Amino acid sequence: MYTRPRILRRTAAIRGMVRETILTPADFIAPLFIEEGEGQEKEIPSLPGYYRRSLDLTIKEVESLWSLGIKSVLLFVKVEEADKDNLGTEALNDLGLMQRSIRAIKQAIPDICVMTDVALDPYSSYGHDGIVEDGVIINDRSADVLAKMAVSHAMAGADFVAPSDMMDGRISLIREGLELEGFHETGIMSYSAKYASSFYGPFRDALDSAPKFGDKKTYQMDPANRIEALKEVYLDIEEGADIVMVKPALSYLDIIREVKNQSQVPVSAYNVSGEYAMIKAAAKQGWLDEQAAMWESILSIKRAGADLIASYFAKTIAEQL
Repeated sequence: MYTRPRILRRTAAIRGMVRETILTPADFIAPLFIEEGEGQEKEIPSLPGYYRRSLDLTIKEVESLWSLGIKSVLLFVKVEEADKDNLGTEALNDLGLMQRSIRAIKQAIPDICVMTDVALDPYSSYGHDGIVEDGVIINDRSADVLAKMAVSHAMAGADFVAPSDMMDGRISLIREGLELEGFHETGIMSYSAKYASSFYGPFRDALDSAPKFGDKKTYQMDPANRIEALKEVYLDIEEGADIVMVKPALSYLDIIREVKNQSQVPVSAYNVSGEYAMIKAAAKQGWLDEQAAMWESILSIKRAGADLIASYFAKTIAEQL
């Protein structure tokens, strides 16, 4: 008896017909960086081809993304240095850049799913995801502020809040806060398994949010751990998360698969700034084909089990699809 697997690879038509992993624009979440001002568009040097924009131009970008079939955007704001403090006070400002951005985007493109970053590092004078006391990031006080921050985003019209801080118990507090304020339909996409990764550098450049001292290893996860990720995901689902996230993606494909196998909620993955920047840098040197590497890396994330992918390649992929 003969078995010839190559028959199913013989032509492009056959390969497309039996392909197991399919990408669509709706699989993507497009991260957006917003700054104060008007008519501002600044390329981020460590993220070639990606920009930080003022709100007026951000709205135009969202309209473009929506026209390509991308259903969701994830908002990050660059906070002025003068507005930063240890308590993240500006994060709760109803007239703050994040809140104004949510309202403006939902007014311009009502049907798009607006997700918002919930973390204190862009607002912190220390660049950490929580309140600092005597050089230590304090969990419970930080989680209380994050819950209030999430409610503030919901009041502005966010469809999903996305806590990226990794404080213990914050999903429970956020869900409780949303329920008490009547936001029963606001979703939570939790960064459940967020690792203390070396691949976040360009993102921190984009928002000027690098820690001013130490690192984030006391709250973000040890890259060596797998079972701990499953514990974090389980706890977040129990506390009320609607979507769970693994971050980064490419170095943690095994974690994405483990979470997908055991989770009963959608799984997202963040194809982070360093992963994007590596492909861009290598392609600029002529060491690899940028388009081929982009498609292969994104397909691997979807193949591993991600239902949704946050990626700086989202618009390019959608255009090509």
